[in-house]
Amino acid sequence: MIPSFFNNRRGSSIIFDPFSSFEAWDPFKDFPFPSSSLIPRENSAFVSTRIDWKETPEAHVFKADLPGLKKEEVKVEIEDDRVLQISGERNTEMEDKNDTWHRVERSSGKFLRRFRLPENAKMDQVKASMENGLLTVTVPKEEVKKHDVKAIEISG
Repeated sequence: MIPSFFNNRRGSSIIFDPFSSFEAWDPFKDFPFPSSSLIPRENSAFVSTRIDWKETPEAHVFKADLPGLKKEEVKVEIEDDRVLQISGERNTEMEDKNDTWHRVERSSGKFLRRFRLPENAKMDQVKASMENGLLTVTVPKEEVKKHDVKAIEISG
């Protein structure tokens, strides 16, 4: 038994079961502003898809883990105002009335992420590939022209 740190009633305690499932904890659930608690827990991992963005000397590279999605279920788009949009959807499995579900943990739902690209992005040469659930979007960069610097002699 572990004493409760969040309940001030004397004698109250929590029974700790190391084999019970751990639910996602939302530290903002009791606050009066929109938070992740508005998203059903079964969808929250998919809706908040994490995407890495790194810049190399040649390109901006975006990587997203999208396990279980096919490339047909993912869209990569570029908007006129230099915005890269990555979106997709995973549907829940159709239930058979004869099946008994004991646990549903795989995420489903839609996701949409948008990134404003810098001025040096070559918008007409964007490439995307997907292999083993990893989406890679490569946005080549324009060469930065180095300015010639001329030293000016100071008189006086």
